[in-house]
Amino acid sequence: MSSDNRLGYEVDQIRRRKERRFQLKVFVSWSILFFFLLFLFSGLEISLFGLVIKTITLDLEFIKRSGPDIGRGMIITIILSVSSITLASMLALLSALGRMSRIPLAYATSTFYISLVRGTPLLLQIFFLFFALPQLGIRLGPMTAGILALGLNYGAYMAEIFRAGIEAVDVGQKEAAYALGMTNGQTLRRIVFPQALRLIIPPIGNQFVAMQKDSALISTVGFVHEILWRAGKHGRRDARQLEALLVAAVFYWALTIIFSTFQSRIEDKFSKSIRK
Repeated sequence: MSSDNRLGYEVDQIRRRKERRFQLKVFVSWSILFFFLLFLFSGLEISLFGLVIKTITLDLEFIKRSGPDIGRGMIITIILSVSSITLASMLALLSALGRMSRIPLAYATSTFYISLVRGTPLLLQIFFLFFALPQLGIRLGPMTAGILALGLNYGAYMAEIFRAGIEAVDVGQKEAAYALGMTNGQTLRRIVFPQALRLIIPPIGNQFVAMQKDSALISTVGFVHEILWRAGKHGRRDARQLEALLVAAVFYWALTIIFSTFQSRIEDKFSKSIRK
């Protein structure tokens, strides 16, 4: 092994050791914070130097009895989120292409949609689809209305992600495609989109994680029985709102951790492909 290679190997080993130490410290810190949280809700009473410390006592029987039914709302939450992010991605792509278009009608339609949706609260949009449309004779199913509300809202915000990804593709590659006789549509499909996806997909993961939590707003209408709706039902019935909301928080947190892990792996994969 040459001296340059040996030096590079030693530097790489030092970097790896630092990264392992950092990850270990993060794991230890997470563990301490997690066990402190468990202690906070342990129901213990500790006396230190005459000072009595009482932690929060939870009704474990209620949690054991109601937890499984609240957890079943995760299925609805996942279906709602996956369907909504799919719709949002399609709307975002169309809106991004509209904003980049030189056709006045396409540009005006996309910018009007983005401005209208961004200019009104998500909760108002949910109420409009659930309660205002029936007054006009348009009746949507609860899940359909929920998916439409989240999809329309997130599509407007994700349009910028798609536009930035498409515009990040080197102009020279587009010009080369045109020089080869490709049409605008062929250039987008064969040259632009495959490269733009590497930049677009990781931020979509962030939007999906955020959408899972925003899906709780759909519970306010009372027709979609996802996690928060089920938690509210059990909490009101047994007058155990604290326990019910904590159980709901745990399920949302678990979903966020699971999908954030997938998102991190996707980001690593695409960042490596970009570097290549």
